[in-house]
Amino acid sequence: MSLVRRIARPMLAAFFIAGGIEALRHPAKRSEQARPLVDRAAEPLGLPDDPELMVRANGALMIGAGALLATNRVPRIAATVLATTLVPATVVEHPFWQAEDPQERRTQLVQTLKNVGLLGGLLLAAVDTEGRPGLAYRAKMAGDSISRGARHTRKETRRTARLAAKEARLKATKAAHALS
Repeated sequence: MSLVRRIARPMLAAFFIAGGIEALRHPAKRSEQARPLVDRAAEPLGLPDDPELMVRANGALMIGAGALLATNRVPRIAATVLATTLVPATVVEHPFWQAEDPQERRTQLVQTLKNVGLLGGLLLAAVDTEGRPGLAYRAKMAGDSISRGARHTRKETRRTARLAAKEARLKATKAAHALS
């Protein structure tokens, strides 16, 4: 792992771990902010209609995935999970579109844009293969290898069948000569 990845992943994860701890320890304010989103999303997604539980669950996901990213354990999956926790958290905590006071709107907009920047970093981490081929490439190469193997097998089968037929004709000719 490169030095940049070794440093950047824990730096990126620290924000989520700290936010997750805060959500677990003090969910009340976020629960009230999350109530409208939970009310709309709970039933269609089959989730509990309990904003505090949802805030705590989101916090737990942030801590777990942040720890995985920081320690370089399944970093692509961890970054994807963090990205999915960041979107609802941003909508709930920084609704700049609802702020009436221009200063409050600006503050919330800055926080939203900060989260958008974090989301960009998470998306980069989610697709970072560390220089190794990605799954799509490896799947294509495996498919190509199977196709080459099948072609080779067909070719060998035809060759073997031709040789067997030639040998059978030769034996038949020898048997016919031996009888005459």
